[in-house]
Amino acid sequence: MREIQEVQLEDSELNLKPTYEKASEIFEVIFKEIGNAIVGQKEMIRQILIAMLCEGHVLVESNPGLGKTLTISTISQIMNMKFSRIQCTPDLMPADITGTDIIEDDEKGSKRFKFKQGPVFANIVLADEINRASPKTQSALLEAMQEKQVTVANTTYLLDKPFFILATQNPIEMEGTYALPEAQLDRFLLKIQLQYPDKEEEFEIVNRYAEAFRPAVRRCIDKETFLELQQITRRIPISNKLKRYAIEIVNQTRNLPELIEAGASPRASIALILCAKANAFLDNRGYVEKEDVDAMVLPVLRHRIILSFEAARNNTTSDKIIQKILEDKKQLYNERERG
Repeated sequence: MREIQEVQLEDSELNLKPTYEKASEIFEVIFKEIGNAIVGQKEMIRQILIAMLCEGHVLVESNPGLGKTLTISTISQIMNMKFSRIQCTPDLMPADITGTDIIEDDEKGSKRFKFKQGPVFANIVLADEINRASPKTQSALLEAMQEKQVTVANTTYLLDKPFFILATQNPIEMEGTYALPEAQLDRFLLKIQLQYPDKEEEFEIVNRYAEAFRPAVRRCIDKETFLELQQITRRIPISNKLKRYAIEIVNQTRNLPELIEAGASPRASIALILCAKANAFLDNRGYVEKEDVDAMVLPVLRHRIILSFEAARNNTTSDKIIQKILEDKKQLYNERERG
């Protein structure tokens, strides 16, 4: 039986120990408070928290009216983080996101430039209908997402931590939209596809929001504590065997030319292993299991592969291809374990 290694904090990291010890209680309260405002959508909520723990960003694809804005604004209230919303439109300019230099009078009556921050200067940013923004404006988010900074007129401004972007796009409206380029899609740690609530969940939604209900949530964590949770997430141990298992899944996306024109990059392997650590952390485990890797394969990979013409012609989805890859690798992994 293999020996399982749990989180071990070094002497220099002992300041993280109190947060690690109460992490399960923190997560329980977070989920409970979100549930006071949001009905259902548990998988989306969980995956958003996973991405935040991994210092990544999320792309949500869904029809309108499924609670995306309410979910992310609720999370910002619970964590006492600054929240801003960008409604993307074709006429939105990069400066509308990052900010710009404006001329103002100083105390002596002289003119000077002063930088006015844009909505990207927040802890949690909702970029609503991102595919409606022009490519030039979409690219303005690239540096912010990857480098956690903004450069305007040769001056670089650091963004406050934690920094998280949730972008949404509507899959049914193609007119007046600009598909995100692969380079920017790869900047998103996860892609979540939302479904409609079931009848019971929808009944509860109607009961709440068609009456005098007003969602009330309380702050249960501060930014400093969440930054410590992010540090702990990266310290969750994972065996070399599971690392190789995750890499094999990603690598297989590059070996199916009849289905996949371009596979996932090593950034996907990093994302899969990081998300598996966060998934284990949310389950109150100090180590990664194979099920943690399996649970994160679809949201990590579905936006990182480009289907071949033949696959697209046959209406084969990326989810179906990834699911088949996962099933094959799981079978191979289990045979090795039995052997």
